[in-house]
Amino acid sequence: MLLSRLQALIGGIYDVSIGYDIYDFLVTDRARLPAAAHDALNDEALIVAEDPAGDGAVAMALYLDPQLLARLGSADPLVRLDAANVGDCWTALEGVSHFLYVAWNAGHDKPVSLLELEMQAEVDKYVASYWLMRRQYPRHFPKELRRALFERTRVDARLAAGTRELYREASRYAERFCRRLEHDLGSAAEGAVLAELRRFYRLSHARKRAHIERTA
Repeated sequence: MLLSRLQALIGGIYDVSIGYDIYDFLVTDRARLPAAAHDALNDEALIVAEDPAGDGAVAMALYLDPQLLARLGSADPLVRLDAANVGDCWTALEGVSHFLYVAWNAGHDKPVSLLELEMQAEVDKYVASYWLMRRQYPRHFPKELRRALFERTRVDARLAAGTRELYREASRYAERFCRRLEHDLGSAAEGAVLAELRRFYRLSHARKRAHIERTA
C-alpha cells in the first residue's frame, strides 16, 4: 500500500525501522480527531499525546485527507512522480516523515521539537523525491527539485503568525542542507550521501542546526 511503501522508502534511506505500520495509525475521518483539530486547514496532521501517567509512552494518530489519498491511488508517485501528483505526494511524504521520526525518536527516548520535526520533513520530501525521480528517470538529474520545493511553495497565509514563522524557519534550514546535498548528489557517490543523511537523521535538534550552519 502506498503509505507503507513511502514509509519503507524513507526508512531505507535513513536505515531506520520502528516495527509499526503507518496504516495502523491512519485516520481519514476528520471528525475522529480531537476537537481542536477539527477545523485544521491542512490535509495532513500528526496528533501526538503523551501518557498522563508519566511513563514516557506516546500515542499517535496520523490524519490524511481521504480525497488526497484517492488521488494518489489513481496517480501513484512511486510509479511516476510528476507535476500532476507531486503536491499530493509531498503532503503524504510529510505525514509519513512526521510519523516515522516521532516513532523512531520515541523508541530511543529522544525528545523532538516541532521545529526539528518540520525541518526533517522538508529534508525527507527532497530526499525521497530525489530517489524516486532518479529511479524513474535514470538519465535525468532533477535540477528543479530543490527550487520547486523551497522557492516555489508558500506557507499558508491563513495560519497563525507564530506557526507561519516556524514553518519558514524549518524551510530555511532544510533548504540550506538540501542545497549542499544537491551539489554532493551531482558530484559524489550516492553511498557517501546516504552515510551523511543517516548521520544527520540521528543528530539532536541543536546539533542538526549547528551542522547546517557549519557546513551549508
